[in-house]
Amino acid sequence: MTDQDDWDAVVIGSGIGGLVCAGYLAAAGRRVLVVEQHDVAGGNTHVFRRRRSYEFDVGVHYLGDCGSDGMLPAILGGLGLGDRIRFREMDQDGFDRISVPGLTLDVPAGWDPYRRRLTDALPQDAAGIEEFTGICQALAAELRAAQLSTEDLTPAQLARRTPVTVRWGRRTLERLFEHCGLSTRARTVLAAQSPNYGLAPDVSTVAIHAAVMDHYLRGAYYPVGGGQQLAAGLVEVLEAHGGELRTRCAAQRVLVEDGRVTGVLLADGQQVRAPLVVSNADYRRTVLELVGAEHFPQRIADRTREATMAHPFAILYLALDRPLHDRPNANLWWYRDADIESWYQRLRRGELDTVDAMFVSFASLKEPESGAVCPPGHSNFQVMTLCPADLEWWGVEQGPADGGRYRRGNAYLARKQQLTEAMLQAAEEALGPFRRNLTHVELATPLSQERYTRSSGGTPYGLAGWGKAGHRPDTRTTIEGLHVVGASTRHGSGIGGVAVGGISCAAEILEQPLLPLVHAGKVQIDPARLPERPDGWDALAVSRGAARRTARGLAKLR
Repeated sequence: MTDQDDWDAVVIGSGIGGLVCAGYLAAAGRRVLVVEQHDVAGGNTHVFRRRRSYEFDVGVHYLGDCGSDGMLPAILGGLGLGDRIRFREMDQDGFDRISVPGLTLDVPAGWDPYRRRLTDALPQDAAGIEEFTGICQALAAELRAAQLSTEDLTPAQLARRTPVTVRWGRRTLERLFEHCGLSTRARTVLAAQSPNYGLAPDVSTVAIHAAVMDHYLRGAYYPVGGGQQLAAGLVEVLEAHGGELRTRCAAQRVLVEDGRVTGVLLADGQQVRAPLVVSNADYRRTVLELVGAEHFPQRIADRTREATMAHPFAILYLALDRPLHDRPNANLWWYRDADIESWYQRLRRGELDTVDAMFVSFASLKEPESGAVCPPGHSNFQVMTLCPADLEWWGVEQGPADGGRYRRGNAYLARKQQLTEAMLQAAEEALGPFRRNLTHVELATPLSQERYTRSSGGTPYGLAGWGKAGHRPDTRTTIEGLHVVGASTRHGSGIGGVAVGGISCAAEILEQPLLPLVHAGKVQIDPARLPERPDGWDALAVSRGAARRTARGLAKLR
C-alpha cells in the first residue's frame, strides 16, 4: 500500500497563478500542498544563473500596472507582501521603443500620450488611430470595472454595462484594423507588442489586445531583485500558514471518483488525498492526461483535443563585458519591414532563415545596481523572437514532456546554431556590433520551455483557440473539486493575467470577492507571521521549498 497524505487542497504546478491561489487558500485556513516537477517554484518567473556571474530572468521582462492602483501590487499586498516585493519604474515616457523602417516610436504610459504620439508619427492614419485606441481604451475600462465589481450581475446586466466588450471583445484585431481603415504601417506599429501575448492580428481578439495594452499603459515596471522575488514571497506566505511546497515532485494523475476529485497520484507512487485540486499545469495536459478526457463532457474533451496554442519564443540570453551605451531604460521592438501581418504568415510557414522581428529586454538597464544580474561594467540582455512550435521544424520526433530526448540531436543542434546566428545578426543590425564583447551566449527554444514547464507547444501564453473565437476555460471545471489556473484561462496570460486568475479561483472556492477587497487595501493575513529574511537571503533557495532549501545543486553567484 502506498504512503498517503491528507490535505485540504493540492495545487499542481507552482507558476504565479498556482502560488497566488495557494497563498489565498492558505491565508483562509486551508492546509495546502503545492507540488512542482521542476527544481524551483515560479514557472515563467523563475531565474537561472550562469558562470557564477549572471542571473537571467526566464519570463519576467517587464510588468505593467504596478503603480499605487495596480492589480499585481494589490494581489501581493493582500498577502502581506507589499513591503517585501517592490517594483522599479522603467522610463514612463518611453518604456517600449518600436522600430520599423523609417519610424521610431517611444511608447509612453497613458492612453492619451500614447494616442498623441501615434497620431504625430502617423498623421495620415490619425482618424483611424483615434477610433482604434478609443475602442481599445473603452473596452479595457469595462473589463477592469467588471473585475473589481462586487455585484453579482446576470449576463444581461453585465452586457448592458459592457457594450464595447459585447460588440468588439471577441472579434479579431484584424477586423478592428479593417473597421478603422488603418494602413499596413499603422497596423504594424499598433500590433508591434503583440508578441506579448503570442498571437497574430487575425487570431487575437480585440479583448486580449486591449487588456494587454492597458496593462502596460498603466505604467511599466520591473520587480526589484528580478522575477524570482514574486515566487519566493508567495512561498513564504504558503509556508507561514501551514502549507508546503514540494519541488522535484511531479503529479501523475488527478484522482476522480463519481465525478468528484479525491486527490492526486504522484509520480513516485504516493497518493495525496484532498477534496480540492487546483491545476496550474498546462490546460491541455490537465484535461487529456492528468485527469483524462473520459471524466469531462464530450464537448470539452473535443474542444481541448482540437485546441491550438499561442506562438512560442526562442530566447537568446546574452552577456557582454562592457556596458550598453546611450540606451534608455526601455525595451526594443524591432521589425525589418513595416508589415507585421506578412511576418506572422512567414512565421506560420516556418520561414526563419533571417530573423525579421525581435523583442530585446535589457535586464542590466532595469537593475543597474544589482550585483546579481551581472558584474560591474558588464551587460545582461535577452533577444527574443516568436518561432515555430512544430517538432519537425526543430528536428525532433517527440517533445520532452512526452519523454523525448532532443538536446544532443544533430538536427536540433543544427537548427539551434542556425537560429542563434540569425538572431545575433538581427540584434547587431538593431543595436550595433557587440560580438567581440560577448561573454555568454545561450539559446532557449520551445523545447526548453516544454522541458521545464511541460507546456503544450512550448509556449508561455497558453491557448490560442479553444472552440469559438475568444472562448477560454473558466477556473471552475465540470468536475466537483477540480479548478484550473494559468495562462489558458479566461483571465489571460502574462504575470498579471495569471495572478488575477489565481486570486479569482481562490475567490470562487472561498466564496469571497477577494480582488475588489484587496484592491481596496484589505490585507488577508498578519504580515508578522511571515519569516524574517536573514543576511544572504536568496529568493532562488526559498523557491525550492523548505525541505530542499539547503539541498545540493543550487547555483550560486560570486
